[in-house]
Amino acid sequence: MTIRYDDLSVSWLGYATVRIEHEDFIAYLDPGRYGTLTGDWDGETAHPPGTDYDARDGDLVCITHDHHYDSDAIARVASDDATIVLYDAVDPARIDRDVDGIEDLPGEVVRIGAHEEYVVEGVGIETLPAYNHPDGPNTSGGEPIHPEGFGCGYLLDIGSSRVFWPGDSDVLDAHYELAVSLFLPSISSSFTMDRHGAADLAESLDPGLVVPIHYNTFEALEADSAAFAADVAGRGVPVVLDERSS
Repeated sequence: MTIRYDDLSVSWLGYATVRIEHEDFIAYLDPGRYGTLTGDWDGETAHPPGTDYDARDGDLVCITHDHHYDSDAIARVASDDATIVLYDAVDPARIDRDVDGIEDLPGEVVRIGAHEEYVVEGVGIETLPAYNHPDGPNTSGGEPIHPEGFGCGYLLDIGSSRVFWPGDSDVLDAHYELAVSLFLPSISSSFTMDRHGAADLAESLDPGLVVPIHYNTFEALEADSAAFAADVAGRGVPVVLDERSS
């Protein structure tokens, strides 16, 4: 399904993959994994169906952290002259999956740190921290699953909209200070902010539209998206679900 928001066309393609189109510019956020772009994802939950996706039309591809680095998926979405923006800490050498190195990616690769800005064809890109709180629920062995510095979130100024993808992160104090028009929160039950925290943040940000992503890909990411949508709508914030019926 494609969602129209202001001057954007937005599609959730599964897991954390989002395609954003404005006029003749196309951006992707965290493409791939779990068969979502190869047609192998066959879950039964409310989630976009896996498709053999090979558009290679992206002008910009943004990757938040190691867990969302999928070199095959990047090749499937990026055009030959795309700009691939990788958070500085992304390191294929430590990823325990079969991935290609950065040198094999298409287009131009740009490494970016936290609290940095970059511009691609007039589209503004800003990073912000993404992590789990050390004393929060998303820990393993007493350590955050996503420690501070491991990943980032992205703000994209594209067209007349400001799009916010927090990445794999709990809700952070800095999030409440943002100006956001399109909010793409994770609502997973593990690893990131859950639907309750995401709804609280949505109410505070008061964006023009909320489209939840990064849920129902596997058991640990189960979420009641209908309850989330009802919660957010009940707070007076527009929300839409981009998914198939379960």
